[in-house]
Amino acid sequence: MPSATEQKPSVLIDLFNRKKAELTEIKGKFPLQELKQKLAEREALGEIVVRDFTQALTADNPSLIAEIKKASPSAGDINEEVDIEMQAKLYEKGGANAISVLTEKSKFKGDIGFINRVKKATKDTPVLRKDFIFDPYQIYESKYYGADAVLLITTMLDEGELNKLVDLTHELGMECLVEIHTVKDLTKALQAKAQIIGINARNLHTFGISLDVVVDLAAAVPEDKILIAESGIKSAADVKMLHEAGVQGILVGTTLMESNNVAGKIRELKLL
Repeated sequence: MPSATEQKPSVLIDLFNRKKAELTEIKGKFPLQELKQKLAEREALGEIVVRDFTQALTADNPSLIAEIKKASPSAGDINEEVDIEMQAKLYEKGGANAISVLTEKSKFKGDIGFINRVKKATKDTPVLRKDFIFDPYQIYESKYYGADAVLLITTMLDEGELNKLVDLTHELGMECLVEIHTVKDLTKALQAKAQIIGINARNLHTFGISLDVVVDLAAAVPEDKILIAESGIKSAADVKMLHEAGVQGILVGTTLMESNNVAGKIRELKLL
């Protein structure tokens, strides 16, 4: 984690502390060595098949990652009673290139078990685990539960931690979406050799959203990277602006979770 002199946003501090306590409890019940053994057993039985996240994101331009989340710190309850399997099927049928699943419990009302449920409910759409990931244990855990990719938030990690997590993710055959919000974050992401970079329009210090942040930072991202925009995307006009700035894909959660016409909204946001 960043040093004491690098003050993290209060919301992020709270979420990190909650996740740290939760992970300590999980490790006590399901130690790393046991997790690795169970993972190897599942792989040997052919129970874990990794879907190609990178290929999915390059199949369309713009591509769309549709997110399943029941709640969030900024919006409160979004769709708490959502049928996880049905939503996943709606996303896949509607043309989503990948599905993001919130697994953080305290503020997003997620669960890591949702990943496996989404994987079983869909045919070939890759699944991204979205959580506050800072420990190698969580990478093995993500693979065990069926994730094809994981979100790594650069703001939460120092260079060494980010490099280690990116490398481990790739070693296990998964991909990572490395999230940035500043030029400093971008520098860390590039040093970690991240191939898929997500620019979050949300400022984790204030939780305010500005798509201008994405437009401004997009110009600094090398063309050989897959560039994803996250947060605050509600309309085709938003997507057109981002697409013109060089964004190749978008991650959309609340807008789709609140939509009464998921397939229609996906088509709109993919500019179809």
